[in-house]
Amino acid sequence: MLQKFKEHINKNFPFLKDKKLLIAISGGVDSVVLTHLFNSIKFAEISLAHCNFKLREVESDKDEDFINNLAKETNKPIFTISFETTIYAKENKISTQIAARELRYNWFQELVKKHHFNYVLTAHHSDDNLETFLINLTRGSGLDGFTGIPKKNGNIVRTLLPFSRDEILKYATKNNIVWREDASNASTKYVRNKIRHQVVPFLKEINPSLLETFAKSLDNLEESQQIIKDRIQDVSSTIIKKDSSSTLETTKFTISEINKLSNPKAYLYQLLKDYNFTEWNDIYNLLSAQSGKQVFSKTHRLLKDREFLILSGRDFSTALEKTFEIHRNQSAITNPIPLVLEDIVEKSEENKETIYIDKDLLKYPLLVRKWKNGDYLYPTGMQGKKKLSKYFKDEKFSLLEKENTWLLCTVDNEIIWVINHRQDRRFSPTKTTKNHLKITSI
Repeated sequence: MLQKFKEHINKNFPFLKDKKLLIAISGGVDSVVLTHLFNSIKFAEISLAHCNFKLREVESDKDEDFINNLAKETNKPIFTISFETTIYAKENKISTQIAARELRYNWFQELVKKHHFNYVLTAHHSDDNLETFLINLTRGSGLDGFTGIPKKNGNIVRTLLPFSRDEILKYATKNNIVWREDASNASTKYVRNKIRHQVVPFLKEINPSLLETFAKSLDNLEESQQIIKDRIQDVSSTIIKKDSSSTLETTKFTISEINKLSNPKAYLYQLLKDYNFTEWNDIYNLLSAQSGKQVFSKTHRLLKDREFLILSGRDFSTALEKTFEIHRNQSAITNPIPLVLEDIVEKSEENKETIYIDKDLLKYPLLVRKWKNGDYLYPTGMQGKKKLSKYFKDEKFSLLEKENTWLLCTVDNEIIWVINHRQDRRFSPTKTTKNHLKITSI
């Protein structure tokens, strides 16, 4: 196996050579063998990282002791950490397995950043790949769920994927490698273990070459997936519109172009699958919904606005609900939006990011807030007053743009400026103005 592994690394992972690598090691046979293999080929600078999830009481501590001893024996730097995994899972309302995954991968990235590692190596192998495929099959998945565990995902690299659990065990036994057995791996309490101990053996009985056959199927699926990626890249140029006039980080999808496609629902899935959406029927129904309808994922929002679907990140801050004050002697604020206030002798050129007002007309403290029903202004360049809701409609603001627009007001809630859009003329300087105030959004 050592020679096969060395050839595999040289062929498929030459970029690891002479890099600073961090091996995620549990103490089980897979990660211990991975450590021995890299130690044997002397391919790069290796460090070890071990998580104690405090799930198996004294056994978890024994795992940690074992890894510390292994690090000493192999003369490798070691990083260890303990997590209150059960508490974290309850606080975040997730399963223990997902909690452990989040905790360890977040910690790995902290180590990468702090100690300048190039890559993190995990010991996933071909049996893990098959189990993941079967889990996704039982839960329902798109093509991504059937193409297996990625060999490389950002700085996470999995070099043991072509090797089976049997190969790894034989290598460990032949080379007198000691490892720790996790008794919970034998339990069928968890879905993965149930598939590992009850489903996979039955499939291997039907097809003794199951892993080899599965590997070929993965290759075929990956090739099909590449065709899909190429097609999505082609249609994206006509579907996706970037709005350079907006300060918001949004992506617009043109509904008319989506409806021209052979299967709009399937294309929407491919375009939006990276944004954690799950309600795909609701997303498809947005194409024919009224403006203002929206679908949420845990991280993003998709909004129907006239001829577009607008994708944006979700803002979980409380700033949207607050009113922020600017006092008479303040020259700048940074929250909720950066503004600079300067006393000047006379006004010069104006633009959307800069206004000039008659300071003597102001009532302090000034307020920065979101709009609400009943707001109105006297827009510069227009006659009379206008409800802010009507102004937004006339200027074709999307719901998302309205929600993310800030107002500068007097203490009496009279609008001075729809920030970065339109000034209220009631506070504009005149020929008799003595004290000019320049306000700039930066």
